[in-house]
Amino acid sequence: MRFVIDVGKCIDCGGCWVACKDINDVETGIERIRIVTLNEGKTGEKSVPIQCFHCDHPACMLVCPQEAITKRDDGIVLVNQDKCVGCRYCLWACPYGTPQFKKMGSVMEKCTYCVERIDSGLRPACGGFCATKAIFVGKSASEADAKASSIGAARVKGPTNPDAAYKGVTL
Repeated sequence: MRFVIDVGKCIDCGGCWVACKDINDVETGIERIRIVTLNEGKTGEKSVPIQCFHCDHPACMLVCPQEAITKRDDGIVLVNQDKCVGCRYCLWACPYGTPQFKKMGSVMEKCTYCVERIDSGLRPACGGFCATKAIFVGKSASEADAKASSIGAARVKGPTNPDAAYKGVTL
C-alpha cells in the first residue's frame, strides 16, 4: 500500500480533507490530512496533500513509551488510543508532523489509512473522493509502484522510509 500523489493535479479543493473527516468521523480540531501550499502567490505555487505516510520504520512507533503505536503486517501504522498517554513523543519524532492532538493531555490521532475500508476491500477515502485524482492509493505495493511509474512519481526519501510517492515536488 502506498499513497501516490500528483501535486500538479491538486487544486486545494479540500475534497480529501472533507472525505477523511466525514468517513472517519474525525473530531473538530484534528486534521488527519492537510494541504500545504508551497510558494504561495508566486510562480510555481503548489498544493501538497500531507498525511501519515505509514513509514517502513515509523519513528513515532519507536519512541512511544506505552507501545501504543503498532504496525500491521500490511504496513498500516495505527494508534491504540486506550494505551496512549498523550506524551507527544510521537509528534516530536515524526519528520512530517502528522500526529495530532486536540488539546494538551489528549491522545494522539493520525491517518489510519482508512483501515476499516481497507479491511472491507475498499480504498482510503482521501483517494476515492479526490475530484482531480491527484491522490491515488494503491491496494498493494506493486499496484502503487505501477501507478507511480506511469506518472513519473518518485518515492519520498527519508530516515523513516515513508510509504508515499510524489510527482511534482520533493519532500
